[in-house]
Amino acid sequence: MKFLEDRELGQLNNFLAHVNLGDHVVTGQLENYSCKLAGQDKKSFGVIETDVVEELSSSPNLYSTSPVGPLTDAHSRKTLIYLILTLNQAYPDHDFSNLRPNNFSKEVGVPECKEKIDQMLYDVGKVYDQTRLYGGPSCSGGSLPFSDELWKCINSAIELQDVDVYSYAAINDGDPFDGDGSLWNFNYFFYNKKLKRILFFSCASKIKRDRSFYEGEDDDDDDDDEHVGVRMRSSQMTPTPPLHYSSGGYAASFDDLDDMDDME
Repeated sequence: MKFLEDRELGQLNNFLAHVNLGDHVVTGQLENYSCKLAGQDKKSFGVIETDVVEELSSSPNLYSTSPVGPLTDAHSRKTLIYLILTLNQAYPDHDFSNLRPNNFSKEVGVPECKEKIDQMLYDVGKVYDQTRLYGGPSCSGGSLPFSDELWKCINSAIELQDVDVYSYAAINDGDPFDGDGSLWNFNYFFYNKKLKRILFFSCASKIKRDRSFYEGEDDDDDDDDEHVGVRMRSSQMTPTPPLHYSSGGYAASFDDLDDMDDME
C-alpha cells in the first residue's frame, strides 16, 4: 500500500491532530493509499492469503459469507487483505495480520456513514468553524464549514460515488484504538475498486485524565503544545499553533467558544 500525498487531506490532518474539547481530546487522521503492492506489502499479501486459504481448506464453510464477500472468491480475499494492510500501514507499530472478516463490517452506504461521522464530530466541527469564523491562523486552510470541507476533500481524494465503505471496531487487546480513558473511536475504509485506492479515516476521543494518552509526557504538568493520539506523517505537519491556543480573537478549542461568543 503506497501512501498518497494530498495537500487538502494534510491540512485537515493538521487540524485533527489534537482538538481540545474541554474534558476530552479528539484526534484523527485521513490517509489515502494506492492498492498497488510492492516489496514487503506484496510478501505480506501472500502470507495472509496463504493463511486464509489454509483455514478454508480445513473448514470450507468458515467464511462462505462475510462483510467482504465469500472468501472462496479471490476478489473477496483481496478486499480483506487490503483492509488489513491499510491498518498495518497506518499503524506500523501494530500488526493486524490476524484479523479476519468478522473483525470488519460493511456499511450500508456513504450517506449513512456520513451521518454517523458528522454526529460523532459535531463538537469538533464547532471548534473548526469558530476558528474559521474569527479569522485566526487556520490549521485547515478551508473556507467552508467543517462538514462541507471534510466531505469535499474526501470526495476529491476517493470519488465517493464509486466506493464501498467498511469499518473496523476496536475489539482486540493491544490495538491502538481502545484502552483506559477511551470514550469512542471509529475507523472507516472508503474503498474505490476503480481507482484501486483506499481512504482510511480514523478518529478517537479520550478523557484528559488518562495521562497515557499523551505521547512522550514524563511529568504531571499539562503540555499544551503536545500533538497526541495518532501518528502524523512529516509531510502532513506544518508549523501551525496548537489547536487549543487562543490569541487575538482566535478560538481554537472548545474551552474558548464561550469567550468568543462574548466578543460578538
